[in-house]
Amino acid sequence: MTTTTTRPTPPVRPAQRAGGPLTGFGALLRLIARRERIRVPVWILAIAGLQSAGAAAYPGLYPDEADRQAQALIIGSNPAMKAMTGPGHGLDDYTFGAMMTNEYLGIAVIFAALMSVFLVVRHTRAEEEEGRAELVRANVTGSEAALSAALVAAVIANVALGAAVAIGMAALGIETIDWPGSILFGAAFSAVGIVFAAIAAVTSQVTQFSRAASGMAGALIGVAYLLRAIGDVMENGLSWLSPIGWAQATAAYVDNNWWPILLSLVVAAALAALAFRLAARRDVGAGLRAERRGVAEGSALLGTPVGLAWRLQRATVMWWAIGMFVFGASYGSAIDVIEDYAGNEVVADLIENLGGATLTESYLAMIMGILAIAVSIFAVTSALRPRREETSGRAEAVLATGISRTEWYASHLVISIVGSAAILLATGLGLGLAATGTSAGSSILGQVIPAMLSYAPAVWVVVGVALVLVGWAPRATLVAWIVVVHAFLMRYLGALLDLPEWMMSLSPFRHIASLPAEDFRALPVLLLTVLAVALIAIGLAGFNRRDVEAT
Repeated sequence: MTTTTTRPTPPVRPAQRAGGPLTGFGALLRLIARRERIRVPVWILAIAGLQSAGAAAYPGLYPDEADRQAQALIIGSNPAMKAMTGPGHGLDDYTFGAMMTNEYLGIAVIFAALMSVFLVVRHTRAEEEEGRAELVRANVTGSEAALSAALVAAVIANVALGAAVAIGMAALGIETIDWPGSILFGAAFSAVGIVFAAIAAVTSQVTQFSRAASGMAGALIGVAYLLRAIGDVMENGLSWLSPIGWAQATAAYVDNNWWPILLSLVVAAALAALAFRLAARRDVGAGLRAERRGVAEGSALLGTPVGLAWRLQRATVMWWAIGMFVFGASYGSAIDVIEDYAGNEVVADLIENLGGATLTESYLAMIMGILAIAVSIFAVTSALRPRREETSGRAEAVLATGISRTEWYASHLVISIVGSAAILLATGLGLGLAATGTSAGSSILGQVIPAMLSYAPAVWVVVGVALVLVGWAPRATLVAWIVVVHAFLMRYLGALLDLPEWMMSLSPFRHIASLPAEDFRALPVLLLTVLAVALIAIGLAGFNRRDVEAT
């Protein structure tokens, strides 16, 4: 007799209901925290540490009120210093707190903005470009979860940065650097970072590529700084169009105005809302700006390594050249305003300290040094582009052909080296042409172009450092950016903080003569060129010895 056993039919589970637009937000936020557990804390500690270290040095540099008031006269009477620092709050009673809000805030908040831009683009547009966002969206993930997680992560990072800055400043126990002012000072860092996080969220919707999104947001950081500088020098109100200008309007330690922080948050909220609206109008992986249709056949140049490298980096080179031309022109157009201060005794002392024969020469020497270091940002980005191609898997496909590693990487180095020289030339043209149009600048064009190009070997040394890291320590390429930050701080704050000469000499830009305030020195230019060639050779040797990474 056969017995048939019938298994009970398992209950049918109801179909899982689709989640809302924020479904998966918590998981994505935790994922971002996991991936950023080292990078963001390094940003925060570096920015807050440098800020606190600068503040701690001031009592020794300016021990009495007379020293501080002399510095206030320089800040208030020198247009170059106004362009570099800001409008000048509390100059009548120049306390240590007033020094912080005048001489540090306008520059330091730029690093908070950069941290935010890189963070948001990395977890939005870059994820889509690499195809990972589509895999995430294939799960139960809301349409707004990824962008929301990136923005919230940026807000948390900036709030932590503001808290670190506030605690570090107030803990110094320096007279007039009190807790209320320090909290507002830190809030200014947070506010600028949050505004540019929202700006990066918008640019990530416009373009299909992460480098373009970062480039657009970075250009807007430059525009914000430029508007602030022109507005403060010309006193025409342009500073109110800049988030950096809003941060300085807080006048921390002087007036303690909180309303500019509220203005920044309102603008950030409006930009974030715009980003969500734009994100809803496009497909995943696509940008709002339509891709141009390519030609049926590529050019012969595109079939060469150099042609391919140029195709990948040409937009970056062109936009940098345009941006630096505009930056140079903006500073060159201020020559007439600067000459108005030629009879000021304090400015005369400043000229003597800088070594220039005229105020115009000293101003140009100061500005060109800063602009040259800004060009090194492009140089690092360009030199690290092959690393990006490597980690995305595209380099492996190219190297599978008959192209050697050296030939492939050298093609990108050509763009880095020639491109940085071209951008330096564009910067000098902008500065010189704008100055030539002023009553005081009839012969400046012939001076500033050679002066800007003389910084090319220093920029190439930065390229060499980046290549050494790619070749021998590819996971430590962040150090290349530390070299740029160090060069900027030494140029801007080295003499101000009376830092030791050996520390300032670590910057390659330190060894280039500050033309036209100083006489040209050929030996440092030659030695830096040799050093750059040696670093590039060492980096290529390391790259040829290690395995190529792929996704």
